[in-house]
This record gives sequence, structure tokens and C-alpha cells, in this order.
Amino acid sequence: MNQSVILNYLGLGWLDPFYIVIFLLVLILVLFILHFVQMARFRKLREEYEVFMEGKDGKSLEDQFEALFTDISDLKTAARRDRRDIDSLLRNIKSCYQKMGLVKYDAFHEMGGKLSFALCMLDKDDNGYLMNSVHSNNGCYTYTKEIVDGKSAIDLGFEEKEALEQAVTLQNSKDHHDRVIKEASLRAERAARKSTDK
Repeated sequence: MNQSVILNYLGLGWLDPFYIVIFLLVLILVLFILHFVQMARFRKLREEYEVFMEGKDGKSLEDQFEALFTDISDLKTAARRDRRDIDSLLRNIKSCYQKMGLVKYDAFHEMGGKLSFALCMLDKDDNGYLMNSVHSNNGCYTYTKEIVDGKSAIDLGFEEKEALEQAVTLQNSKDHHDRVIKEASLRAERAARKSTDK
């Protein structure tokens, strides 16, 4: 085996120059492959850039960016307006009739079909009215009674009590409504925050 003066000088006299040549050839091959990969990526990037810049100059790009920023500003304004509208709706819905109880019955047992009914309509705070419609051979008579905090100042009949109980204990009770309104308000807040953060 021939001793290389350079390898001896570097303290690598024991290393065969053949292995160094093989290592360098492999390194050149790897670099050659990496070069082609980078060329392909560059070519693709250049094609995308040319498609993006096709028919555009600096001024037209500036106009496009300005239009995008205007759109974003308009979206933020719309999100704030929607938030105000949602808050207004949530406030107004509290006074709307949200709970209902309905009991159909035969006021006079000689008549079939349960044409009489007691209907109770309440808002979130269990305020509203109870309507009792009594159907007979002689006609139909309707009576209304005010409900405050889930109670009536006037004595209620059996069917009226049942309709009131249905409305008060309906699935969408005060707690349920408060939770739904709070969740909707939080969702609207998060959406407004996201739109203003962007």
C-alpha cells in the first residue's frame, strides 16, 4: 500500500486513499441529487410567481392589497354590527313568550273531540297569560288570566293548573334559557374577537 505524504502529514497515514475517493464520489452524487431537487422546486416556485404576476405591475398589486384591506375592514365592521344586533335580539327575546303549556279537554262530557283547551304562554321569567277556551253546544267562551312569576292571582281550574305546570316546568326553563343565551353571547363575543384580531 502506497503511503500518501499528505495523509501522513495530517496524521491519517493509516487511511487508504481509495476509501476517501469512494466517500467523495458518494458525496458528489448526493449533492448532485440535492441540486436537481432544488432546481425543480425553484422552477415550480418561478412558475407560480409568473402566474401570480401575469399582467400585473407594482401599482395593480398595490390596488389589490388595498382592496383586500378594505374588505377586511368591512368584515370587522359587519362583525361588530352583528354583535350589537345579536345582543339586542338576546335582550328582546327575554320578554318574548318562550314557554307553552296546552291541555285539551272536554268541558261538557256530552261533547266529544276535546274541543276545549287551556293554553298558557310564558316568558323567560314565567310571566304571561293563561287562556281557557270552553266549547259548548251554545258557543265558545274564552277567558284569560294573567300569570306573574308562574302564579295566578285568580283561582285556576284543573286543566288551567296543568297547562301552567307544563309551561313552567317545560324543558326550556329559566336555567335552560339563561344557559342558551349565555352560550350564544359567548359565541358571538368569540366570533367578534376573532374578526378583530385578524
